[in-house]
Amino acid sequence: MNARALANQYRQTAVTSAALDASPHQLIALMLAGARDRARLAAACLERGDLPRKAQAISDASAIIGGLNGALNMEAGGEIADGLAALYDYAQRRLVLANAQNDPAPLREVDDLLGEIESAWLAIAPTEAA
Repeated sequence: MNARALANQYRQTAVTSAALDASPHQLIALMLAGARDRARLAAACLERGDLPRKAQAISDASAIIGGLNGALNMEAGGEIADGLAALYDYAQRRLVLANAQNDPAPLREVDDLLGEIESAWLAIAPTEAA
């Protein structure tokens, strides 16, 4: 096994361990960070001309955003859940465009959009005492 494969295996194990130990709030934070990481990876792959890896990173980002959308409680979430669902739908459409046109601009836009959501999510983190 080469060094890259070993590093990827270690990274995957670390992500799995973090997810297993995470609270529901932390899981959403991990998902937001993961989707942002994949969007940035896709943009970097475009710059290097690595189109297969770009496509995989976009697919991963899309799957994570789909999971975030699926985690929304539309009944109890009201306008906030409706707004997040619309933002996630928009992010998905931007990922499709980035993939189809090999354009990094929509990827940066998705990263920025998810960064805003991530910042707000982290700001409402429950305290340890709760």
